[in-house]
Amino acid sequence: MASLLEVDGVWAGYGGATVLEDVSLSLDEGDSLALLGRNGMGKTTLLATLMGATRQSRGAIRFGGSDIAALPSHRRARAGLGWVPQERDIFPSLTVEENLTVVARPGPWNLQRVYEMFPRLQERRANMGNQLSGGEQQMLAIGRALMLNPRLLLLDEPLEGLAPLIAQELLGIIGSLVREGRTAVILVEQHAHQILRITRNAIVLERGRAVHQGASDELLARPELLDRWLGVAAH
Repeated sequence: MASLLEVDGVWAGYGGATVLEDVSLSLDEGDSLALLGRNGMGKTTLLATLMGATRQSRGAIRFGGSDIAALPSHRRARAGLGWVPQERDIFPSLTVEENLTVVARPGPWNLQRVYEMFPRLQERRANMGNQLSGGEQQMLAIGRALMLNPRLLLLDEPLEGLAPLIAQELLGIIGSLVREGRTAVILVEQHAHQILRITRNAIVLERGRAVHQGASDELLARPELLDRWLGVAAH
């Protein structure tokens, strides 16, 4: 089966600064990848590079078999890349329902299905975006990305800053999305042991280079590697 996403020897950064050096990875349809590393090691830059928001100086990015390196961000979204950035970027002056429907594209993800996954959004559907809690805003950001009906969903630290109970609820929802296997997912998160349990594969970045790639469960079973590269132990 052909890969959905192929990143081949990519160098990228901002302005004259290079952040990513010779990064390669591949992802199949419906697959899942944990993108790990300490702060400042290039995880967000890699997601931004996939979306065309950095300066890519070398290498190739192929999505669905097509080279997308020259495409602007909006055309990558139209091709099937959905991005939920750390900042969430919801529309504060639109209602929940307007946030969801303003970007909707045809496909299996529709308003009803998003509300089934996030019942809290249905309860708040008439609230403005700026009237939601942090957890509700994160649910809205994910729901809005799903309304684009992406083939690949990029999630950048979706649990950051959330209360523990809300974070666990959201992690369970993301886990169900991964298990469903209809949408491929790349997930960046500081809580390595949590996302390794719900993803199939993992890649670790250190100073912009991939220092480890392999199965998530194998990395989870090697706490010495987690400690060396992330400063955490699985628990």
